[in-house]
Amino acid sequence: MTASLPTCVADVVDVELIRGAAADPEAAPDLLVEVPHGADERRHYDALRGRLRGDLPDDLHLFFNLNTDVGAWAYGRATAQAVVAAAPTRSAVVLRSLVPRTFVDCNRPSDYEGGRLDEGALTPGIPSYVRDEGDRALLLELHRSYVDAARRAFAVVCEAGGLALVPHSYGPRSLGVEAIDDDIVTKLRWACAPERHDSWPLRAQLDLLTRDADGQLLAPPGVEARLLADFAAAGFTPTANETYNLHPSTLAHGWSTRYPGQVVCLEVRRDLVVEAWTPFEPMQVVASACERVAAVLAAALTDALR
Repeated sequence: MTASLPTCVADVVDVELIRGAAADPEAAPDLLVEVPHGADERRHYDALRGRLRGDLPDDLHLFFNLNTDVGAWAYGRATAQAVVAAAPTRSAVVLRSLVPRTFVDCNRPSDYEGGRLDEGALTPGIPSYVRDEGDRALLLELHRSYVDAARRAFAVVCEAGGLALVPHSYGPRSLGVEAIDDDIVTKLRWACAPERHDSWPLRAQLDLLTRDADGQLLAPPGVEARLLADFAAAGFTPTANETYNLHPSTLAHGWSTRYPGQVVCLEVRRDLVVEAWTPFEPMQVVASACERVAAVLAAALTDALR
């Protein structure tokens, strides 16, 4: 069964199989951790930026530093490790996108145009500041390659009855930026000015994305309530579908509707898993902080797999 899993593709996706000591090597993994915003290091940005030939906004790396999901891959992978450690007969597969969402978002249809963020729309598939046709063709190919890998992984794991975790991280505050466009860096500098940054609304420490806009539950039965209780008991302040929900313009919504009751998505506030929130500088993940989040997730997922 594992032969059908996707394999690593340079600069597109990293695939890691974590197998318990007593796991059946022929069985499909019990858990998929799919990280569509896993390109969270400056090297990922530089690798793709160096391949693009068109004009882009000055200092675009500042947008990357602020908007990348630092910590999502780290706590997602730690969750997979914890699940396998708790049940050595199980195995997990971790998919990490290596394509920065600054250029193309692997959690969106590539043609999603986005809209006003302050009215509930999401960031676009390919931002409007990418105009060069050759660049757009390259980004579409990278997006297609990653989504094909994710589709294969979801099919292998979920069609065999397993579960999937889609981890994200978000900035601590909802900044007053209405759209992603040529002026994004200027807008973010304005929003993050010392006299203004802390005036924006503070987000929940954790937000479970378990329902669609109509309130329909798509996550595994019982997991929403379990995680809200367990995260609170662990000292967090969790919410469910407060900042975001499973928006139909995300691929996570697509996976959740294709495999209802088998996909768990969440946002963890980025300042909880990094050494310091430094919006325009690279941030360093704190392993122990990621493991604290992972311990709660792994316990709930392990029980849901029984």
